[in-house]
Amino acid sequence: MPIIDQVGSEREEEFTVDGWLVTDVGGTIGAHVLSTPGMIGMMEHNATLLAAPHLGEGTATVGFEVSVKHVAGAFEGAECTAWARLDEVIDDRKLRFAVEVREGDRTIGVGRHERRVIEVPGAGTGG
Repeated sequence: MPIIDQVGSEREEEFTVDGWLVTDVGGTIGAHVLSTPGMIGMMEHNATLLAAPHLGEGTATVGFEVSVKHVAGAFEGAECTAWARLDEVIDDRKLRFAVEVREGDRTIGVGRHERRVIEVPGAGTGG
């Protein structure tokens, strides 16, 4: 099914705040928390996985714009959920997503993310 037919589709993925996702802001806060780059990485990853099954053979997506707010903290070990919804497809190649990270009912980050469909030899073929 073409990606344009997927407008409105959503995806969630749970993750634990640990490893490369955490920062202690150079030791200035005395705790390890979800970093903003880690949060954005999980948003992008989830949007990528939402689009991937609906791309044509030999194509993939790359992120080109992120506009998010990191509105609350999540400590190391927290169980969070990354959410994405495909809101718009332009010219079958520009994908606009609403994205969010939550810890339970608390919003940690919220915003928009855009990806572009590109041609990649071997993409979508398992090779």
